[in-house]
Amino acid sequence: MFNAGSSTLKASLIDQGAITPRRSATETWSWRGTERPDVEATVQRLLDALAVDQATIHGVGHRIVHGGDVFSVPIVLDEASIEAISRLSPLAPLHEPIAVATIRAARVRIGSVPHIGCFDTAFHATLPEIARRYPVPDAWAAWGIRRYGFHGLSIEWAAGRAAILLDRPAARTRLVVAHLGSGCSVTAVDGGRSVWTSMGLTPLEGTMMATRAGSLDPGILVRLLREGRLSLDALDEALERRSGLLGVGGTADMQILLEREAAGDERATLAVAMFVDRTAAAIGSAMTRLESLDAVVFTGGIGENSASIRARICRRLGVVGVPPVPARHIGRDAIVSGRERRPRVIRIAAHEDVVVARAVERRTGVNPV
Repeated sequence: MFNAGSSTLKASLIDQGAITPRRSATETWSWRGTERPDVEATVQRLLDALAVDQATIHGVGHRIVHGGDVFSVPIVLDEASIEAISRLSPLAPLHEPIAVATIRAARVRIGSVPHIGCFDTAFHATLPEIARRYPVPDAWAAWGIRRYGFHGLSIEWAAGRAAILLDRPAARTRLVVAHLGSGCSVTAVDGGRSVWTSMGLTPLEGTMMATRAGSLDPGILVRLLREGRLSLDALDEALERRSGLLGVGGTADMQILLEREAAGDERATLAVAMFVDRTAAAIGSAMTRLESLDAVVFTGGIGENSASIRARICRRLGVVGVPPVPARHIGRDAIVSGRERRPRVIRIAAHEDVVVARAVERRTGVNPV
């Protein structure tokens, strides 16, 4: 399974029925503007790292961020569908071109088995109209201006694991899932269905992220363009790749920011405080979309691994009943707030790869890899 993200390419080898990969490998990349990483070489290095025996591969899955109005279920990837995905690149410019390049490279190297595309937006197909519609003229809605939502594969996994940890049927579990990584989103999940999410038409909307600004007053963008301070391309570059933690704190790496904060760095302190503030606000907003709340779930690179950030966010949410959690690392899926208070707070490792592998098996009837 290949997971092409904005900052990494991950590959996993997964056995049928497994809940964790047999082997995984990750490569980090950094790119800007029209530059692209050497995807072909990266795919080959990952296959070498996994020591893949192609004779044992029965199917290959690909995580794809945006399916637009075209794709809402896993699909077999052929040239026509790859071209259709490529045309969606303006909706997710940090992700879609890299995903397409990864698919093409993987099909060259592993060409004798089905390749299946799985879309992050598909999980949010259940969004009600009140959440999907923007308060804009009808003509805009007719142009496809609507909320899609993202991180759906991660949220699907987290919601299922949370139900197990809570010992409740998934169909009767109400959660707020905060996927916090290079990209960040918060989703209200009611009985396994997405009913509200912070990301929108593109992965730019919502809370503060590693290099993305999240939600802004749209008047800012109009003014910058009208006054000629930025070109359209420069504005896109700034919002996608030079904002967020990087824009405020000077680095997109949360661990480095926390180290600099501890040393008294003012920019790092501000960046961390803004991240906590905006994430807590998004979680609070998601809570209001549910009739009750069983748990707040943290997943993604920051959500899983930064106990300090989890603790600070939960402290901010104490006013709405979220219990405090310890600022100590927990390296397993667990209820980190104790079981005596509701809502509970849960830490879950993201496994989009397993969700994709299961989709490959369902779509093709073969064991996933």
